[in-house]
Amino acid sequence: MTLELTVADEVRTLVPGFTHLAVEAHGLVNGPSTEASSALLDEAGRRLAERLAGRAPHEDPHMVAWRAAYSAFGAKPSRTRNSAEALAKRALADGGLPRINVLVDVYNAISVAHLIPVGGEDLGRIEGGMRLVRAQGDEEFVTTAAGERAVEHPDAGEIIWCDDAGVTCRRWNWRQGPRTRLTEESTSAVFLLESLDPMPRADLERAGAELAELIEKFSPGARLDVRAPE
Repeated sequence: MTLELTVADEVRTLVPGFTHLAVEAHGLVNGPSTEASSALLDEAGRRLAERLAGRAPHEDPHMVAWRAAYSAFGAKPSRTRNSAEALAKRALADGGLPRINVLVDVYNAISVAHLIPVGGEDLGRIEGGMRLVRAQGDEEFVTTAAGERAVEHPDAGEIIWCDDAGVTCRRWNWRQGPRTRLTEESTSAVFLLESLDPMPRADLERAGAELAELIEKFSPGARLDVRAPE
C-alpha cells in the first residue's frame, strides 16, 4: 500500500518554490554501518567539497533558500539549520559524518553529495498518511531527554511533518523524532528528498535516482517506487 503524502496549501503559500520526491521501499535488509556505507559517506564529503569550492555550506544558493524558508515560519536558521546544512557542516569538519546504520548512511550520503535535505521514515511505524503542515502548537512531538521519554510541542505556525500519531519531524526537516527513525530492524521505508527554488527539478530527480540505485545496491531485491507530487 502506497503511503499518502500531502503538503498543506498554507505551506505552499508560504514557500511557493517547495517540491519533493518520495522513494518508497519494501523488502529492505538493514544493519549496522559497513565499510561500503562508510566509504559512501567519505565520498559524499569529497563531492560536497568540490561543489562548494571553498564556500561555506550556508552560502550555497539552495541553502540560502532554505534559510529564507526557515525564517518565513519564525525559526532562526543560524541556530536551527535544515538537515542538509547541518550534515554538510559535519562532513567538512575533522570528525566527518556519523555512521548510524546502512540505510541512514545511504540517505545521508545523498543529502551531503547533492546538498539537499533527505529524510527516512520507517513505514511500519507511520500511522495513517504523512502531512507537511503549519502547526497549531498543541501537537505532540515525542522525543527523549536525558534518556527519558519527553513530550514537546511545536511552536504555532512552525512547519512540521506529522502523521495520525503526532509530529514526526520538527521545523520541517530539522529534528526527527525517534518513533519513526530507521533502525537496523527496519524492512520498509519512505525516503523524502525536499528541494526549493533555485534547485532545478532535474537535480532533484538525479538525487532521487541515485538514492534508489544505492538502496537497490545495499538491499538487493527491495521493491521501490519513486514518485513526485502531482
